[in-house]
Amino acid sequence: MAKNKAQQADNLQELESALTKTERFIEENQKPITYAVGAIILVVIAYLGFTRFYLHPREDEAQSQMFMAENYFERDSFNLAINGDGNYLGFLDIIDDYGMTKSANLAKYYTGISYLHLGQYEDALDYLKGFKTKDLLLGPIAEGARGDAKLELGDMEGALKHYKKAYSMNNNELTTPVYMMKAARLLETMDELEDALAIYQEIKEKYPETNEGQNVDKYIARVEIKLG
Repeated sequence: MAKNKAQQADNLQELESALTKTERFIEENQKPITYAVGAIILVVIAYLGFTRFYLHPREDEAQSQMFMAENYFERDSFNLAINGDGNYLGFLDIIDDYGMTKSANLAKYYTGISYLHLGQYEDALDYLKGFKTKDLLLGPIAEGARGDAKLELGDMEGALKHYKKAYSMNNNELTTPVYMMKAARLLETMDELEDALAIYQEIKEKYPETNEGQNVDKYIARVEIKLG
């Protein structure tokens, strides 16, 4: 019992010593600490003010300005979507004029896809690379589009890398089997038949209700014939 009391007394003394050192440190560095806290508060206030009074209004403005470009994109008028029509801004204008907004980021996706349709594959890669998203559908689509551009440029290994990443990003029936099929067909073209067959069979097993799953049997049969 006496030993426990002595240990408790030692612990209390150590705590008091630590508190004394902390108090002494604060007293000796009161001005620098005050300046540091004040600087942090100013940064927080500046960020909140910038977000509320500048970025949010710019975001609303960018969304309204991008409406017509999106309309042209949906109508496959890709040149007008990218460059505008003289009255309404194109995606490139949105990127330049509203660079810090979510709309400008989305405009990079639209621009990349538009350039892909126009056959300007290097430009497509540049803008798709700059597009950042956590969206479960747009993420794989953008990654797969980079694969399409690489394939058009003759880079099969690069295309395969993007297709594999696209179908691995998340598991869904809308994008996953599409890019699995693209990867498998590319592997078949590259004469990597066993790897292609494995993906075809996975499509058949996991996504039987999708368009790719309903049509995959002919690809499986073709590869099995090649393999003998």
